[in-house]
Amino acid sequence: MALRTLSALPGFSDSVFADRFNRIDRLFSQLTGDSPVTSLPAYDLKKIDASNYLLNVSVPGWKEDELEIETVGGTLNVSGKRAENESQDEQGWIYKGIRRSDFRLSFTLPEHTKVSNAKLESGILQVSIYQEIPESEKPRKIAIENTQKAIEHQA
Repeated sequence: MALRTLSALPGFSDSVFADRFNRIDRLFSQLTGDSPVTSLPAYDLKKIDASNYLLNVSVPGWKEDELEIETVGGTLNVSGKRAENESQDEQGWIYKGIRRSDFRLSFTLPEHTKVSNAKLESGILQVSIYQEIPESEKPRKIAIENTQKAIEHQA
């Protein structure tokens, strides 16, 4: 997963600097083999309650059979691979601003975490994550016993 940073100056995102950043990002990505930051889909991670989380990945234009979700050894991988016949449909476009390149997002999951379900709706892939901590591993409070006896005052 590529490093993402938040811009402190969002006004510059529409300027010449954004194009230069994208070019530098692609160059470093070619050298390192990582996916460029600009080609990864945006995502949100929300804590629903103490045990449930919701991962939303923005995948407009993707179909269910082009997306794959898998967990391997404590890592959640969400990837998208374009269908072969779609890559031939490149003629006729004047401008193509919606990115449809293959991607792979990876997230490290805490222990005892399971993906409960996933659905694709209106270009948003929703992955529900559930963390069930066994009773033996949950934090518990230990009472402190008072072993001191009251000392009586003798006159």
